Amino acid sequence: MDILIKPTLKLFISFAILMVQYGNAERVPALFVFGDSLVDVGNNNFLNSIAKSNYFPYGIDFNMQPTGRFCNGKTVVDIIGEMLGVPYPSPFADPNTAGVKLLGGVNYASAAAGILDESGQHYGERYSLRQQVLNFETTLDQLRTMMGHDNLTSFLAKSIAISVFGSNDYINNYLMPSIYSSSFNYNPAQFSNLLLNRYAPQLLTLYNLGIRKMFIAGIGPLGCIPNQRATGQAAPGRCVDYVNDILGTFNQGLKSLVDQLNKRPGAIVTYGNTYGAVGDILNNPSTYGFNVVEKGCCGIGRNQGQITCLPFAYPCTNRDQYVFWDAFHPTQAANVILARRAFYGPPLDTYPLNIQQMTLIH
Repeated sequence: MDILIKPTLKLFISFAILMVQYGNAERVPALFVFGDSLVDVGNNNFLNSIAKSNYFPYGIDFNMQPTGRFCNGKTVVDIIGEMLGVPYPSPFADPNTAGVKLLGGVNYASAAAGILDESGQHYGERYSLRQQVLNFETTLDQLRTMMGHDNLTSFLAKSIAISVFGSNDYINNYLMPSIYSSSFNYNPAQFSNLLLNRYAPQLLTLYNLGIRKMFIAGIGPLGCIPNQRATGQAAPGRCVDYVNDILGTFNQGLKSLVDQLNKRPGAIVTYGNTYGAVGDILNNPSTYGFNVVEKGCCGIGRNQGQITCLPFAYPCTNRDQYVFWDAFHPTQAANVILARRAFYGPPLDTYPLNIQQMTLIH
């Protein structure tokens, strides 16, 4: 296939690869992102979905420009990408995500997506975990044509993949008994095992396709998000303990899965303790400069969490003092803290290595 590319284009691509590998980001050429709305940067803009954020005031702190990020500003992977020195990976669904643009990585994340194909289906189209891995294979076909098999192998081994899944399997599946039957069919431990048994083969597929460095985020304390507090299942100022309690089996299982993956040759896989990091922020908000932890900056109803941020709604003005931007998602200020903990944190935050340490291993 190489002969189909004009020599001048091949030279330019080779130069671009060298610049990516030896320029600002000496160690990490690309970032590949898999996940849900916590890290979606606009894929759902191109899908027939009602889970979209391509309207103001989303992006109010991202050059006053809504992009499809479910945040007032940068997502946690935007900030991690900046720390790695790689450009923001473009959304896979954008027709312009092709050619040289692929060299910095691609973002496959899709709002409402889950580990299970059916999670979030009431929102319409979304790329589930399984579909995101298939989309990644499509990207690899293009990259292989551009740089050849051996160069691609080296490129992928130095790149980092981030995976953020699981929240929608709970808030948009298991905790919605009026729409989904999963809570009738499985107790919490059985459901978490179902998720892990679906997650593991997809992570193994990424490894088999050439990814060696993976950061896999656990689920945060969903019982504390404004959407769950707004259900009235907990006293004012309290999180919904039942929701938080049922996540423990999944997070512990995911950490064990990381240990299993790390037994494979060349694998450098790490578990992000999102639950602990967000919990620390919520328990000690003033330490981090926050004074509003129980409600969203933009939203309607109890805790500004019953209806999420609507087009042209007026958000709070003191956004840096809020942990949550809307009913479900953190503010940019919270994302900065989470990104730093993932990048620099001790094993309690990111096990067994942090992202910075991952980059130092060749």
